[in-house]
Amino acid sequence: MRWWLGISTIIFALTLGLVLFLLVPPKSLVLAAGPENGAYARVAVQYRDILARDDIALNIRYTNGSVDNVDLLESGEADVALLQGGIPIEKGAAEAIGGLFFEPMLFLVRAQSNVPRNPAHWKNLRITAGKQGSGTAAAFTDLQAAVELDPAANTLLTLAYADAVEALRKDIVDVAVFVTTVDAPYLEQAFNAPDLAFLPLVYIDAISRRLDFATIATVPSGAISLAKVIPAAPQKVLALETRLAMVPDLHPALINRLTMAAKELHASRDIITGRHTFPTVEGTGMEVNSVARQLIQDGPSTWHDLLPYWVAAQVNRLLLLTLPILLIVVPMFRVLPSLYAYFMGWRVWQHYPLIRQIEDELALQQDAASLADMDKQLIEMDDRIAKLGLPAAYRQAAYHARMHIDLVRKRIRDRQNAAPKT
Repeated sequence: MRWWLGISTIIFALTLGLVLFLLVPPKSLVLAAGPENGAYARVAVQYRDILARDDIALNIRYTNGSVDNVDLLESGEADVALLQGGIPIEKGAAEAIGGLFFEPMLFLVRAQSNVPRNPAHWKNLRITAGKQGSGTAAAFTDLQAAVELDPAANTLLTLAYADAVEALRKDIVDVAVFVTTVDAPYLEQAFNAPDLAFLPLVYIDAISRRLDFATIATVPSGAISLAKVIPAAPQKVLALETRLAMVPDLHPALINRLTMAAKELHASRDIITGRHTFPTVEGTGMEVNSVARQLIQDGPSTWHDLLPYWVAAQVNRLLLLTLPILLIVVPMFRVLPSLYAYFMGWRVWQHYPLIRQIEDELALQQDAASLADMDKQLIEMDDRIAKLGLPAAYRQAAYHARMHIDLVRKRIRDRQNAAPKT
């Protein structure tokens, strides 16, 4: 029995060590953001500061935008990325933690410009819509298709956001397209410039219905500035939902921390959304991770205040995994002693067929040689049973077998004594 307890102890210790090893998450991860001075970069810094509380180092990878971020996720060079709504990603290459905030799609022109408010009528214009690899460039490509605008009808430039504002003021471009938060620094500068103006599109509802990933948001009057009221009246704009995406094999504890950071950063209201609108599991256009979904919909469990985050993040999962294991292991612990007792008994019972055989032969054969051979077999069997070394709790079967052997030997001796003398 001691060997069984020893093996059980070793298995338990190894299992506990493996579980603890798997629970401890990596201490760093890489987040793909946008341009270094862009809105995504500012959000990434906020995530970095929150994760630092748990000694998790968030390394920010600056890119041209969402298209580049997708490439980094698919190649495994980034663990997490901020992705603009509508940016496609290969199925199975990433999961969403949730939607974070809306990014309006805004159009800037020079004041007193005659650029049509219907984008389907844009002809012979110089348009800049973000750098190659940015979400803005991808979104504008989709917009052109939605309004059936021939890409060759205009000249498309690929300028950074900060350069686009300056190019617009110098009459290098006619329209500058932005997909970003309304409080982005370069937008505030542009809206405050007297020679620039926001171009509200017409037929915004029809355009949004042609873009699967777009919704309509309202930028309230004075959202950009109240000193000089910008915009002067509420404006309906196309809006894209920014998502936080991750590689599918990201450690659950890190998913937990990122989701909790998202709730802390994005649950409050902003200039175009109400309180607790974000983070959300709706409208991401991606499969949402189950850990993140549970945290967003139900909030953290009670374990979060009692245990280290890397343990609390997985307690519920461990309980779900442990339940079926217990359903198997508990009955096994009830069955194993019975199996052990049966095995101990079998070591004795395996001799009974020979005892029965000798009893049958004893009834048929009475000659001295046969009786002596039977007695010899019984003596050897008795010796084997005596040397089994059974635990004290299982020796009763051996005692009964040896008593049975003694009874058969007594019968043999009686037959030997009753045999006529020659």
